[in-house]
Amino acid sequence: MHVRQTKLDSFQPTGNQELRNMSGKPRLTYLNGRGRMESIRWLLAAAGVEFDEVYLETKEEYDKLIKDGFLLFQQVPLVEIDGMKMVQTRAIMSYIAGKYNLHGKDLKERALIDMYVEGISDLMQMILMFPFSPPDAKEKNLESIKERATNRYFPVFEKVLKQHGQDFLVGNKFSWADVQLMEAILAVEEKLPTVLSGFPQLQVFKTKMSNVPTIKKFLQPGSPRKPPPDAHYVETVLKVFKK
Repeated sequence: MHVRQTKLDSFQPTGNQELRNMSGKPRLTYLNGRGRMESIRWLLAAAGVEFDEVYLETKEEYDKLIKDGFLLFQQVPLVEIDGMKMVQTRAIMSYIAGKYNLHGKDLKERALIDMYVEGISDLMQMILMFPFSPPDAKEKNLESIKERATNRYFPVFEKVLKQHGQDFLVGNKFSWADVQLMEAILAVEEKLPTVLSGFPQLQVFKTKMSNVPTIKKFLQPGSPRKPPPDAHYVETVLKVFKK
């Protein structure tokens, strides 16, 4: 198990070899790669929150988390925050968004944000699974991502931004939905660099989001942002989560 140390060197081994977070920062337990944790990293970084990470490298480490009762549904991501051991990506992100005022000012704004996030999550699910595509299916799956992005998802946000003429998706205030959309845009662009060519509003949105100070910092080299999944990451995922 690999621990990503911070300047405070905040992790100390206890007698039973578990790791104890002494810094008070959120602690993220996952693999050293994007996966389902990456959106959580994005949201914490956008909120300006520093965090520590523990990287699983073997199935034994994963099984120990389950045995010790850390994983309510026997799944990661696991985020330890405010005295809670949280699992389930959506619940974790909803808590972070609420805690750091990224979830709208009232129920109506929250409903819009949730609706947009759910839509983006559907697209992100395709991107998440793409590295695990069989070689003979990669071209077909990439075409599916392009079709969904350009015909179903990006047109929605292009229209929203054009209709209200504001910088952000909901209430002209930076929210969870904006962070999710920015992550999705960059993830699709990695595979399809010209995907925004027909979406001028999203091009402007991307530029503005890139200049939000916390996002700008997260996009710099050396940040906790993970690189695109490679063969080693896929191999590690299959090894840690093998049945």
